[in-house]
Amino acid sequence: MIEIKVPARICFYGDHQDYLGLPVIAGTIDRFINLRATPNTDKTYLLKLLDLREEAKIALDDHLKNVQPDDYFRSVMAVLKREGFQLDQGYDIEISGNIPVNAGLSSSSALVVAWIRFLVATQGKSEEISDYQIGRWAYEAEVLFFDQPGGLMDQYTIAQKGLIYIDTKNGESTRLNAGLGKLLVAESGVPKKTLEVLKNARVYQQRAVDAVINVHSSFELEQASVSDYEAYVDLVPEELQGYWYAAIHNYHITLEAKKELLNPNPDIQLLGDLMNQHQMILQKEIQNTPLEMAAMMDAARDAGAIGTKIIGSGGGGCMVAMVPDDMEEKVIQAFLGKGAKAVYAVELKS
Repeated sequence: MIEIKVPARICFYGDHQDYLGLPVIAGTIDRFINLRATPNTDKTYLLKLLDLREEAKIALDDHLKNVQPDDYFRSVMAVLKREGFQLDQGYDIEISGNIPVNAGLSSSSALVVAWIRFLVATQGKSEEISDYQIGRWAYEAEVLFFDQPGGLMDQYTIAQKGLIYIDTKNGESTRLNAGLGKLLVAESGVPKKTLEVLKNARVYQQRAVDAVINVHSSFELEQASVSDYEAYVDLVPEELQGYWYAAIHNYHITLEAKKELLNPNPDIQLLGDLMNQHQMILQKEIQNTPLEMAAMMDAARDAGAIGTKIIGSGGGGCMVAMVPDDMEEKVIQAFLGKGAKAVYAVELKS
């Protein structure tokens, strides 16, 4: 039998930055996808998706030529077969978990990483394949294979685990102090619009940056300072200036957060303030936060949360809050009082 357990992730700083080649800070939490597999003699993968009460079969000799959108089981198989994997043993596979689906905690990437780890285990290669490589294959199978607009943050974070700063140009990671205090996740109940939000944010931010580069060809976003927002804003079409603001300022919020999280005893109040600044940019400039969720987070901060932000691409889904221990219950009730579907404490997991 093969058993795999893969965590969910939260992006704390740097949302909508990874597809610009800018860094992100994200961490894995104690919500999981669980996979259990036993060999069979059918030359198939029999997939039992327990939470969805669905089953699917994939023949080991599936040609994998016309993989349908979001069929990550087959896209992973296609990627790994290109890497020389010989998939010749069938399994009965049960998959379950407690990560809310389509809610910003990256249940899909967790499933992709779990599936890759399973297939790696079937080859007897679990010890020799690095977490970095697992993340890379997951990114290829989930994003590049389907030409989707997302970045690599989800896959690299989930594969490497812990709280990490990711240089999204090369995928290199720096481990950070996981001192973010008490964390709450609130499920808004508002459906996400992942691809629409991602596409708009990516396209509009890139257009804003390109407007500057078209005039100043030597401009490099990763070398930009906060003052460059004002220096170049007049070159950016008015309807894109909020995205220009987001590209510059979210980058520097992430750099400040990294600096603080490299300290042995990070300042929670400072980190909460940076989280709130980040959320205001997401909310006002990238406009990825529905009004209902903004009201929930306002209530949580009024109840004592140090910092709050939407999780993931936005448009709905979950929120995270940093809270003092003695304010946990008040913040939970504030979220629920504004319509949150569920609120629970989570811990960073390495």
